[in-house]
Amino acid sequence: MAIQTPAIEVENLVRQFGDVFALDHVSVSIRKGEFFSLLGPSGCGKTTLLRCIGGLDIPDEGVIRIDGTDAREIPAHKRPVNTVFQSYALFPHLTVRGNIAFGLQMKKVAKPEIEERVKRVMDMVQIAKLADRKPAQLSGGQKQRVALARAIVNEPSVLLLDEPLGALDLKLRKELQIELLALQRRLGITFVYVTHDQEEALVMSDRIAVMRAGKIEQMGEAEALYENPRTRYVSTFLGSCNLLEATVRQRTPTGAVVQTTVGELRVEGSIPDRNKFTLAIRPEKVALCAPGESAGENRIKVKVVEVIYIGSETHYVLKAGEQPLSAEAMNVKVGHQGFDIGQDAVVHLPAAGLLVLDD
Repeated sequence: MAIQTPAIEVENLVRQFGDVFALDHVSVSIRKGEFFSLLGPSGCGKTTLLRCIGGLDIPDEGVIRIDGTDAREIPAHKRPVNTVFQSYALFPHLTVRGNIAFGLQMKKVAKPEIEERVKRVMDMVQIAKLADRKPAQLSGGQKQRVALARAIVNEPSVLLLDEPLGALDLKLRKELQIELLALQRRLGITFVYVTHDQEEALVMSDRIAVMRAGKIEQMGEAEALYENPRTRYVSTFLGSCNLLEATVRQRTPTGAVVQTTVGELRVEGSIPDRNKFTLAIRPEKVALCAPGESAGENRIKVKVVEVIYIGSETHYVLKAGEQPLSAEAMNVKVGHQGFDIGQDAVVHLPAAGLLVLDD
């Protein structure tokens, strides 16, 4: 079977501003038709990488290939990519139809084809009834749909999206996440999506690259990345995690027995050669039990410090001696969920849920 050329290949990309490396020898390969997200805090380099791919910024070193072609000498307006910004960047004097048609008019596409393509994308993003309105007459969600339509109508091989939903309210953002994902599946276009929102990245992405200080800290499929973070940074940035320092007491055929600040725990899985490491466990893997259910392995006595009700689930802040722990539970019961501030309880830390980190 022939190996498909990646949509985007980045090799050893460097972008430096004074003494600061916005990109520090970054390499990544993005597959055709993939929804690929760059996730990280402000200043980690994700937008700089997106701008370099789009030709809006010039790297100091490294190679960028788009559909197998070296893009270093290709100016931004000639690259087969389009960018959607958080600010929408719509022309205020043009109608919705005019904004969407503008790029095709600049390319001197025939008028009948422009009309057909503009109508098709307006139907696709459900804004046909807004065709004659100006941007000032649109809501934030409607403006975002226009910006998407304007990019899609040019039929790019790659669509670059720089936090396009960041300015919207939570409910609309969640709705548009699903719409955007469905749209990407229908179009088959490669999406490269910049976000600092962990949930957004998990919901939408085929793969995620978590960035930190100009480098890719870890990259992989969304579920694998969440379930198996390799470092403290990834474990706590992509969701939240309880971290426990551990010392090996005994190695077993399936893992190890370790001593931690909350007591002795059994860990399943691959154990590194070193005797000390950090364990991570997601809050939803921590099971809260009544005080009388303390028998069995990996059960720790705790005190409930805080109870945070957020509708479908409840978050618990706990203390095991001086060690803080957090747990999350779905609100499956009718009425009170069973645990109050100041109450004694027991948590079960399942051996398979304890992850050994690299750092």
